[in-house]
Amino acid sequence: MAEQKSSASQFIFSIICAAAAVWYFWGGGIENQAASNMQEITNQVANDAVTQYGIAKRNGTAIDICVQAGMVTAAYLQAKDEANYQKWKQTQQADCDSAGMPG
Repeated sequence: MAEQKSSASQFIFSIICAAAAVWYFWGGGIENQAASNMQEITNQVANDAVTQYGIAKRNGTAIDICVQAGMVTAAYLQAKDEANYQKWKQTQQADCDSAGMPG
């Protein structure tokens, strides 16, 4: 009797695991995880670009600063972060004006 209960429990557990795997791989779970990971990556790229801008601002020429501001702007555009994109577009314009370059 105990062996039958154990066998039934294993069968039910296997069905639950199979259903979870089917949902994860074909029901959208893996796509959602991939989208979440991709957004984290684009946000980190934007943060790295801001750090690089700070280095250029402290150590670079006016042209370096203008170019790096453009890189930050592009990173926020890639991350689909409109508020930061608009902010950095203004920063880019001001930095490029200071460098005598089109922004």
